Amino acid sequence: MPVRPPSTFEETVERLGSAIRLGILGPGRKLPPERELAAMLGISRSTLRHALTALVQSGHLVSMRGRNGGTFVAEQPPIAEHDGEPLDQRAWAVLDYRVAVESGAAILAVERGTPAQLEKLQGLVEKMDGEINDFEEYRRTDIRLHIGIAEAAHSPRLVSAATDVQAQMSDLIALIAHPPEVLARANEQHARLVEALLKGDAPGAVRVLREQSEGTEHILAGLLPAPARLGATV
Repeated sequence: MPVRPPSTFEETVERLGSAIRLGILGPGRKLPPERELAAMLGISRSTLRHALTALVQSGHLVSMRGRNGGTFVAEQPPIAEHDGEPLDQRAWAVLDYRVAVESGAAILAVERGTPAQLEKLQGLVEKMDGEINDFEEYRRTDIRLHIGIAEAAHSPRLVSAATDVQAQMSDLIALIAHPPEVLARANEQHARLVEALLKGDAPGAVRVLREQSEGTEHILAGLLPAPARLGATV
């Protein structure tokens, strides 16, 4: 079935990853040509390429060149676990924690943040625009942005919780490929988030945060070995 916007990249990763996990796309199977597959999913070839890149980098797909080349399902797609605990259970718990902490921080940042604190967040977004080709630098600035929102809430406990959230998110983010196009899209969301904070639009800021979290859920649902949880929407 066609993938629906606005999270076309994330949902494409989920759709293909789930098909691999469920055996619909079996080990060693060659995917249809790019043009054909993009048409089947109702997405652009550019979006499809980004999703295929993510799945190649995660080890679910293998790209081969030459006369008999193409994109193939890996013979042994990775099975993700963390310290003996199924990663899917841990992932959903961390994502729920993130939504609760960051949404609360955004609401209080609108109420309590100083103009200087919120303008500093805008500067971090601009900095990340120049870092989309360097994920390590981008991620460091990304962490500063999210913790900065908690600092603008003027709550030491929220700052501590936001720091903990980002530490746990780093483990999950490490599973996801980060081509520059994906980072650019994420930073567009950051820009909308900060714009909402500057306008005093707490519901708008929370919507953007939820959009980011849902995008991560879609990607992880495609990469993790167990079925996605039920009732994941809020």
